[in-house]
Amino acid sequence: MKPSLNSFLRVTFILLVLSGCSFPDPEDVTVVENPETVLSIPDGFDFSTYHDVKINIVDNGNYAKYDIYAFSDELYDAGTETFENEYGETVTETLYKSDLLEKLIFSGVAKNGVLQQTINLPKFYNQVYIRRNESLQFTAHIKDIVNQEVNFNATEAKKIVKSSASKNAIDYLYCVNGSAQLFQVDPLTGDLTDLSQMPMGSFTCAIDQENKALYSIGKSSPFPLMKYSIEQDTWETVANLGIGGPRLEYNANDELLYFSTKDKLYTFDPSTGANLNTWKIVGLDNIAGGDLAFAEDGTLYMCTFSGLYRLELDDNDIYQSTRISADNLPFQPTSMTFDSNQELWLANNGSSSNLIVMDTQTGGWQYQYGISANNNTNFKRTINDLTTFRVFPETVSQIDTDGDGILDQDDAYPDNPDVAFEFFTPSKYGKGTISFEDLWPTTGDYDFNDAALSYQAIALLNSDNLAVQLDFTCNIKANGAGFTNGIGFEIEGLSPSDIESVTGSVLSKDFIVLNQNGTEANQDKAVIILADDVDNILSETIISIRFTTPISTANLGVAPFNPFLIVNMDREKEIHLPYMNPTSLGNKSTTFGGTNKDSDGNYISDNGYPWAISIVHDFKVPKEKVAITEAYNFFTVWAESGGADYKDWYKDSVGNRNEELIDK
Repeated sequence: MKPSLNSFLRVTFILLVLSGCSFPDPEDVTVVENPETVLSIPDGFDFSTYHDVKINIVDNGNYAKYDIYAFSDELYDAGTETFENEYGETVTETLYKSDLLEKLIFSGVAKNGVLQQTINLPKFYNQVYIRRNESLQFTAHIKDIVNQEVNFNATEAKKIVKSSASKNAIDYLYCVNGSAQLFQVDPLTGDLTDLSQMPMGSFTCAIDQENKALYSIGKSSPFPLMKYSIEQDTWETVANLGIGGPRLEYNANDELLYFSTKDKLYTFDPSTGANLNTWKIVGLDNIAGGDLAFAEDGTLYMCTFSGLYRLELDDNDIYQSTRISADNLPFQPTSMTFDSNQELWLANNGSSSNLIVMDTQTGGWQYQYGISANNNTNFKRTINDLTTFRVFPETVSQIDTDGDGILDQDDAYPDNPDVAFEFFTPSKYGKGTISFEDLWPTTGDYDFNDAALSYQAIALLNSDNLAVQLDFTCNIKANGAGFTNGIGFEIEGLSPSDIESVTGSVLSKDFIVLNQNGTEANQDKAVIILADDVDNILSETIISIRFTTPISTANLGVAPFNPFLIVNMDREKEIHLPYMNPTSLGNKSTTFGGTNKDSDGNYISDNGYPWAISIVHDFKVPKEKVAITEAYNFFTVWAESGGADYKDWYKDSVGNRNEELIDK
């Protein structure tokens, strides 16, 4: 039982009198109670928020590059945005985006028909997104994680190839929307493949086929003209146009962009964004929404929310519109494009758009894909504009500058024959966090901010998909300790001799001894010390590890490996994640004196709390002296369920956090 306030004051008063001190005012006395709560966790629960997943890809077909992403169909709130919608109205709306393409984990090309990697995924992910690129012919598959494995055979990606007899081309519909998604739809199957996250959402897109470039105008001021390289998967801004709208087309005959909003038509130089011409359009029944498209014979078509029109420039330099669709359509067309067979494709306005095929002679139409087509297709997103990209046999460049067997457009290092791909942990744009309590083996305050390490690991892979180097980018994001603590990790699958060199470690305290190759001396396994004082890596630091010979990720293991904190320069006092082993230089908790709350040496206290936790996420640590159970509402439920419930307890989801208790 805790003593009452009155009892506490009485004892304090007597002591003060005996010592000759004056009695303090009662309002100045603060009683701090720190009850030791207990977590009732299942036996063997290690507080892990992630697990290893083995990716097995079999591909005995043609050369193809694979990109593997962690998959979730959840959208996140990206804030509000003010823009002119397709009705011409200025609105402010909440913008919801997908972060799928920000979750790239690795890329590779099958070697001898096989591509295998072991990745590290948060346990709340149940699927991965596998994108295959064979000569710019993209296919994508969402695969379930079963028993920590994903199996994919390229025969699943086989498709019926239908090409134009005259063009020998395979068509793909490239689509954009106001949520900044660029994606492809296969017109033969209706299959959708995500391609890129746009710099800004857009209602327009047009393709320069010869240069394999897609143009799009941002939907918000200053309305940037954006250019996307289909081969390189890169974006650049050409110019700010200062005007936005829903219709855009590229004319291969004069190599200009044709843009239209309301009842005006403009031409822009795609290389500079300069406005070259402006025309008025007459005869439109509705000037909202729609798109532009040039037919193969040069005829310019326009659709608005009232239907399909043919445009012709008269002697007065005015575009006359002739309505083709006789009646108002039951849908509002946002976009249109001609495929290689001169079939006209349209998409309608809606939260889940349909794709429609229309006859340019009669205006007759039918739903081809989407909910209204009643053929089990559902895009679950808006298509604000679409255009056609034609893949010819000679479309893709076959240049391989470094001669490693990987084409330049697929090679992350096209001038380096030793490196071809990158493997990210947690992901290309993500960071992980390892947080420590440094009072082990005694009780801590469980705010997990004594040392919090933010990290991203990038394994550089050769053309055989083997790791040749690991770049570990890290910094201390929270340091609430009063000790001088060091930090490092052990790669359990490697010995020191498997390491050629380690560079970038920050050592200043003279209690760490290194081998000549930069690994820590007197260790049975490869141990990398990041810093002997965490204060020295408050800013971003890169530690690079070169391997003696290329190694598979299965043998290497996955970051963050076996991380540990060295407490107050006492080299044998290491704090590890639950159930992880100390290094050769560390000692189990049973060898330390004092109050030992880790009686069985598994780095979990007798009251059920760990001294370290690793999260494949940019974890926001609690404020000083705020227990993690107070800052995160579902931590206790997660832990006591053995990790079965609230697997994403640490994410910025509604109800997960008490924001006022989180250190920003």
